[in-house]
Amino acid sequence: MSNSVNKFASDVTSADFDQHVLAASHQAPVLVDFWAEWCAPCRTLKPLLEKLAAEYGGRFLLAKVDSDKHKNIAQRYGVRSIPSVKAFVNGEMVDEFTGALPESQLRAFLDRLIPSPAQPFRLAAAEARANSELDVAFSLLEDARQADPNSEDVQLDLAELNLDAGNATAATDLLKPLEHKARDTKRLQALQARLQLVIAGGDSDPAELRARIDANPADFDARLRLANALALAQEYRPALEQLMEIVRRDKSWQDQAARKTLLNLFTLLGSDASHDALVREFRVTLARTLN
Repeated sequence: MSNSVNKFASDVTSADFDQHVLAASHQAPVLVDFWAEWCAPCRTLKPLLEKLAAEYGGRFLLAKVDSDKHKNIAQRYGVRSIPSVKAFVNGEMVDEFTGALPESQLRAFLDRLIPSPAQPFRLAAAEARANSELDVAFSLLEDARQADPNSEDVQLDLAELNLDAGNATAATDLLKPLEHKARDTKRLQALQARLQLVIAGGDSDPAELRARIDANPADFDARLRLANALALAQEYRPALEQLMEIVRRDKSWQDQAARKTLLNLFTLLGSDASHDALVREFRVTLARTLN
């Protein structure tokens, strides 16, 4: 196994494949890049993989196989077109892709494959959060950020924890940099939707708002604020019902604020499959009311 670029990226032959891929993958994930001299996309992909191997500093190893010179390995693993990259963990192939992916997609592939050093802290923080130990969870997530400063997951965890604590400013500061580069766009959008609820209804008194609505059913401001407060308390059906009542009575009130808040709630609830039926029900109701 020649050290052609750095100690984490090397050329592999038929003679040493089992040692430097299968055996080595018990210590760290190994990416095998099947390439050939004549392959133009290979000339694009290989330097990117070499760069990432150096950057990740041993969290994965890169094994480069010339598929023309070592056809037996390519046939053994069903390589039909190149570049073809196959990932090995604990002696088994666990993932693969074909073609020259851009760097952002390569990083996403690697992040799925390689456990982040922040993961133990994230798991402990999630347990603390479930036990309402927010201070402990914050401390653990700061440890997670130290372990992996570039982790999007840690940043989203911290934003979610700040929303639990009602700290909209801190959550905004964490979410804003991710707006145009997050890989987990579904989770980002759900947290942005929840942030809007915190901003709109975080300090409302539901009993006071209900009294206002009882006195004046057309008090749409009270209904909107109550809907936000109910959603924050995870009382989603009554929140949606309050918003639908505004739409029924006045679709255009405050530049369709109720409809926009309904869509915001649909985004929030859409991140959890257990709410699918509720979202479908109110999407249909909204469509019928607007048409």
